[in-house]
Amino acid sequence: MKKLLILLLTVATFTNCKNDSKTETIENEDSKTEKKDDGLIVLEGDFVYYADAAVLQTKNEVYGVIIDEKMHELDKYVKKHKIEPTDMVPVVIKGNIIPKPEGEEGWPLRIEVKEILKVSEPDPNRKDVVKLGTEKKASSETKK
Repeated sequence: MKKLLILLLTVATFTNCKNDSKTETIENEDSKTEKKDDGLIVLEGDFVYYADAAVLQTKNEVYGVIIDEKMHELDKYVKKHKIEPTDMVPVVIKGNIIPKPEGEEGWPLRIEVKEILKVSEPDPNRKDVVKLGTEKKASSETKK
């Protein structure tokens, strides 16, 4: 009876381990980024595409986003949540991180979007957003 019990436990252990997906956690300062078996990295941050520049700002890093078909697809989803064209929208994406080629302007690291996992509504009460604009001043002088 003991042999049968040990055999069943051994078989159960091996069959349960087969279906585990391997996930590697890469620690980058205070944040953790998951690296899956497919070599792609999952990043969560705020995305903006404006005036032919796309940026993903995570908790500890800013990435230039490679402008391609997948980035335009992400921008299509993000536009639904924007009030102003410069609004940043929270996203979760999967992609490849590529160093910036020497001699080019931009952020030191780039991300090539491979998969869009989530697009969220931005928090309207965020206090860390800087808005640029012009303020009209009322003229105190009157013509005589």
